[in-house]
Amino acid sequence: MSSAVKQNYTLFDHLLELRTRLLHAVLGVLVVFCSLIYFAQDIYQYVAQPLLAVMPEGTQMIATDVASPFFTPFKLTIVLSIFIAMPFILYQVWSFIAPGLYKNEKRLIAPLMFGSTLLFYGGIAFAYYIVFPVAFAFFSSVAPDGVTIATDISSYLDFVLKLFFAFGAAFEIPIVIILLCWTGVTSPASLRTKRPYIVVGAFIVGMLLTPPDIISQTMLAVPMLLLFELGIIIASFYYKEDDEDKESESKDEQS
Repeated sequence: MSSAVKQNYTLFDHLLELRTRLLHAVLGVLVVFCSLIYFAQDIYQYVAQPLLAVMPEGTQMIATDVASPFFTPFKLTIVLSIFIAMPFILYQVWSFIAPGLYKNEKRLIAPLMFGSTLLFYGGIAFAYYIVFPVAFAFFSSVAPDGVTIATDISSYLDFVLKLFFAFGAAFEIPIVIILLCWTGVTSPASLRTKRPYIVVGAFIVGMLLTPPDIISQTMLAVPMLLLFELGIIIASFYYKEDDEDKESESKDEQS
């Protein structure tokens, strides 16, 4: 068999493996979705609780579209199924890329994939339990006199999903810093010198990713800064390990 045929055969095997992993990931999401769809209305009620708790007495959420009462909880259940199935999805990604990684790369990537999942969940939990009660209470308190608060259920879902993704992505900062330092793009010492720019950048990102109120922006920017410091601390250990590995390798070559 010629080398060209072997290369094509290897590429075909990789494509088949990729298709298998994608199908497994989709099936995992479908299994979670089928388990949750019966509770779709209850799930939406739970997600809407931070707003319902601060709405003025006698007011309620509304549905301006005919199909919103059905499709909005349905959409939320799909997104929640993906969130819940994320560890399984990442496992499929890991199973696909792991055979092509070196041993030291596996030792780094596996914990990072696990940590990124926990951080993403942590960002969502922070938004729901900390940010939403404060932000919604603020929005309700500044409503002009004579204005009845009646939030559309579909608009509310779009709003909270945007914040979920914003906070979930922002909480991935330590992972990004570790990867940047590990690949040699930057170093912990270099990042420390850029703190003033990071502070300004965090508030700019908070302004772009959150609603136009200072509360949401600050509650996103401050955790980002804290996670930036955490990422530098963790990256310092990886960076030192890399230096020690290089020194030991050089000593082995000399001997």
